Amino acid sequence: MRATLLYGAGDIRVDDVPDPAICEPTDAVVRILRSCICGTDLWPYRSMAPTEQGRRMGHEFLGVIEDLGPEVPGLKRGDLVLAPFMWSDGSCEYCRGGLPTSCRNGGFWGTQGADGGQAEAIRVPHAQATLVKLPVGVDSALLPSLLTLSDVLPTGHHCAVSAAVGPHTTVAVIGDGAVGIAAVLASKRLGAARILLMGRHQDRTRLGREFGATDVIPQRGEEGIERVRELTGGHGAQAVLECVGTAEAVGTAFSIARPGGVVSRVGAPQYASIPAGFEAFLHNIRLTGGMAPARTYIDELLPDILDGSIQPGRVFDRCLDLKATPEGYDAMVDRRALKVLIEP
Repeated sequence: MRATLLYGAGDIRVDDVPDPAICEPTDAVVRILRSCICGTDLWPYRSMAPTEQGRRMGHEFLGVIEDLGPEVPGLKRGDLVLAPFMWSDGSCEYCRGGLPTSCRNGGFWGTQGADGGQAEAIRVPHAQATLVKLPVGVDSALLPSLLTLSDVLPTGHHCAVSAAVGPHTTVAVIGDGAVGIAAVLASKRLGAARILLMGRHQDRTRLGREFGATDVIPQRGEEGIERVRELTGGHGAQAVLECVGTAEAVGTAFSIARPGGVVSRVGAPQYASIPAGFEAFLHNIRLTGGMAPARTYIDELLPDILDGSIQPGRVFDRCLDLKATPEGYDAMVDRRALKVLIEP
């Protein structure tokens, strides 16, 4: 079997690895039909120290069940299924409370000896709780949009929900990557009255407008902050959705939140502290967000994809086969692609 492995910064390869197999009675083996490259994959791609064994890559995939352990009720061989970006057992107190990302027995794809999603097949632990059966065929045109349910769409949705976005809300989205664009779509879906997208890549912000952004702000730093305040009558946004993960983005978020507003962060943090000092305290600006419990949101978001109400698969602007995955990483790092779809 072929799989994508990262051996160090800039050194990514598609290599032969052992075929996945059932190890526990709750496992499934899935033949992958679609996977993709995530913005968070780019952080280790830019910075990981060299390693001889390589790190399995990819945490977003859908495919067909090829094998099942004896303790996986409700699924069968041949089912088309989707997995969120973590596996979980569905039974611990955190799973029952809607937070499967903190599952006592869960984990991330490509860690703890687990397979990665940028591969031809994958072993899925706790398959009954983790996998979602999809009511479409393997040749459905909806597969790209359904794949976004693995991570990017629930992450954008989590950012908006955590900030209490709803009718009459003025939203500012920081970042025009795939998560930022998904946060625009999620905010529009939740009824936001106005959505300001802070981004400077015209092909991406154009899609953001089509997804519901009412204003685009290409400026950064103090100039961008002043532009948001100008567009909001000097007040700032009620909900600020931080979808980048850098110290600069978080600083901007607090600077453009209005008194009583909310900063919701879902960008994977590349910083050690948050600038929520006296000014934020004085104006009752709240901080929320975190890792999206994707499995919790999938059942809610799935019907809107199936009926065509939303088309989040449009975030994929390049499609490659598995052997060309390194090319996809380079394209995303160089911003020649927003999000790369992989067809093994």
